[in-house]
Amino acid sequence: MLRSRTALGGMVTAPHHLAAQAGRDILRDGGNAVEAMIAAAATIAVVYPHMNAIGGDGFWIIAEPGKEPVAIRACGGAAGIATPDFYREQGHAAIPARGPLAALTVAGAIGGWIKASEIAKGMGGVIPLERLLADAVHHAKTGMPVTKSQVELTTTKMAELKGSPGFVDTYAANGIPAIGDVLKQPALGATLEHLGKVGLDDFYRGDIARNNAKGLTSVGSPIRPSDLENYHAKVMTPLSVRLSAGTVFNMVPPTQGVASLMILGLFDRLGVTAGDRFDHIHGLIEATKRAFIARNNHVGDPDRMTIDPASLLSTEMLDREAAKINMKTAQPWPHVAKPGDTIWMGTVDANGVAVSYIQSIFWEFGSGIVVPETGVLWQNRGASFTLHEGPNQLGPGRLPFHTLNPALARLNDGSVLTYGTMGGEGQPQTQSAVFTRNVLFGQDLQEAITAPRWLLGKTWGDETTTLKLENRFDPALIDQLKSAGHAVEIVGPYEDMMGHAGGIRLRSNGVMEGATDPRADGAVSAI
Repeated sequence: MLRSRTALGGMVTAPHHLAAQAGRDILRDGGNAVEAMIAAAATIAVVYPHMNAIGGDGFWIIAEPGKEPVAIRACGGAAGIATPDFYREQGHAAIPARGPLAALTVAGAIGGWIKASEIAKGMGGVIPLERLLADAVHHAKTGMPVTKSQVELTTTKMAELKGSPGFVDTYAANGIPAIGDVLKQPALGATLEHLGKVGLDDFYRGDIARNNAKGLTSVGSPIRPSDLENYHAKVMTPLSVRLSAGTVFNMVPPTQGVASLMILGLFDRLGVTAGDRFDHIHGLIEATKRAFIARNNHVGDPDRMTIDPASLLSTEMLDREAAKINMKTAQPWPHVAKPGDTIWMGTVDANGVAVSYIQSIFWEFGSGIVVPETGVLWQNRGASFTLHEGPNQLGPGRLPFHTLNPALARLNDGSVLTYGTMGGEGQPQTQSAVFTRNVLFGQDLQEAITAPRWLLGKTWGDETTTLKLENRFDPALIDQLKSAGHAVEIVGPYEDMMGHAGGIRLRSNGVMEGATDPRADGAVSAI
């Protein structure tokens, strides 16, 4: 599929077709783009459990015509008893990546749904919550066919996940599943059904909250009822950068949204005129290095940062950093990567409301902890904290660094582009590839997403810091990159490590163009 799907009445793109269809059906029922995204978010948490869950975090950017975009920061802080001493006293020099001690932050995603519901109602939304969650409830109770990526990740990660309470019983009760096996999640279905009837707030201050806290505490997680009770997502102003083609918006810290914007701001200054040639790929890679250095030096819990993140996007800063890029030679690159497993989805409705949303449990299957009473898989986002001094040091209530960063652009031609990807460290890199190919160099959106991609640095347990290139790149271009000093590693043609991207571009005439990633199990659904 090399051409974008088009429609006029509304559109949803998601990395699993059932989530895209759930959102599309809400649009068909008269719902708006925000309501459609809530339905898609609930459904994707059921049908793509290796990549996200309601026990994870989420971030929104919502753009309503004639108004400034708003962001929702729906990431939970560390538990009240989660301190460096708490872990050192149990013999840990670092936070475990799996198991109960990895489940140390509040799950914020549903808090984001609460704020999004309020925004949806302000736009005239009338779809009942029970209807928004109905598809998710159905797929959890009736079952859904297991995807290829879930099978592969269950297989490769079983050794480190099998000790996490609830994991095997939920996702591998009869052994490693095969593609097409039916996975039923009755406890999760009952939880979603209950939330649909009594309200989402119950997840933090009701029966579901009490059951989650009890289940987590019983296996050794530091999360307590008060941690859930005190949590609320926040509506915020997103970061933005002005480019020659328009204005791009992304999330505030503790996410790496500022790095995604920096990459585009730096590349915009390099004077590149053609896509998928050496200057394009090399320029974006070198811009990525400058942005990641700034990100790693400064981004963490916003209350502990020593600079205003907007200062990294100032004209003076971008001019200065762009001048350091050598367009012929690669900067040496040892780098500590930020892994992650995530989904991105986009919606647009007939009134021109556009949503960019990302939902994550950090690593594949998160902590691996599944609370049996609720069926909720809990994230391991807190494993990204450090136990030593710095902007990302663990402390009660603190927010860990997030790779998640949904993107949205308002362009000079009057169009709006909502786009994003999963992929941890690769998210800013894939966003830059999709944006520049589509917006700057005129590629069809689907072609821009399907085209071969690259990834600089470690990912998915790979210890190399190489520049990984899908093998569909022109061999002559690969030779040029090697000659410039890039440590190139060739990988397969459509690699999961490159992310599961998607996008919708709403043209000024009302035509919607949607795309989904052939590397995933997704679809574009429209009315």
